Amino acid sequence: MIFLIATILLNTLLAILFKLFPRFGVNTLQAIVVNYWVCVITGSLFLGDFPVSTASVHQSWFPWALLMGVSFISIFNLIGYCTRVAGITTTTIANKLSLVIPVLLSILLYNESTGIWKIAGIILAIPAVYFTAHEKEKNGKSNLLWPAIQFVGSGLLDALVKYVEQGYLPTPAVQAVYTIHVFAVAAVTGTILVLFQFFKGKMVFEWRNVLAGICLGVPNYFSIYFLIRLFNSHFLQSSAALPVNNICIVITSSIAAILLFREKATPMRILGLVLSVIAIMLIIFADLYAGRI
Repeated sequence: MIFLIATILLNTLLAILFKLFPRFGVNTLQAIVVNYWVCVITGSLFLGDFPVSTASVHQSWFPWALLMGVSFISIFNLIGYCTRVAGITTTTIANKLSLVIPVLLSILLYNESTGIWKIAGIILAIPAVYFTAHEKEKNGKSNLLWPAIQFVGSGLLDALVKYVEQGYLPTPAVQAVYTIHVFAVAAVTGTILVLFQFFKGKMVFEWRNVLAGICLGVPNYFSIYFLIRLFNSHFLQSSAALPVNNICIVITSSIAAILLFREKATPMRILGLVLSVIAIMLIIFADLYAGRI
């Protein structure tokens, strides 16, 4: 239970921080890169050791750490952009409803339970994302492209986290080491991108971005670490853990958006939120029912 609660609260905090960045003139890319270096430091202090070395390349999970590290910085940048252009509620729901992808892959790859209610929930999640993200931008164009890309990318990344946890990360110590390596790869990749923009004169260094990255880094490390621990804890069945986690994040982030940022609750967005709750609850109850029979 503690891993579930921690993951929910930390992910909500990350969404709020991304929403605050534009107000303080924070460069999202710089902050994200600093964030990943902070994640490496935080993880090493938490573990009591710095595990990255040349011996790491011989670990069976190392290729997956490379892939996930590059994916992390790509998705994280996308989340930051979507939060600015689509709002915290839209971004969070598009991100969290991407659970339909790992759920489908779990059914196909791991032979997990299916049924009419779970299938109905997965199908219903698609219009839920559409209605929630359907918002006109100032130039009159429908703001659906980036949430849709985020939906697919986040879903594939969640599926990858589950796959690696199940096949390569048997103990909490290995999980902590792996998480540090993922963030190290993301940090190096991001640093190269930032330096390239510096040299081309497209970016200027500012200390506010460092401070923002520090604020982002500590909760970000533990959000991923606790998610892996949640999958490994067997508190819920694997195909139920992610839906439970995601719907709670949607709810808490939506409340934060309304209370802290006064985001508008349009009829279409409310409909999308209601459909998302129904969709995820269908998946949860279908999975829990299947686990009892």
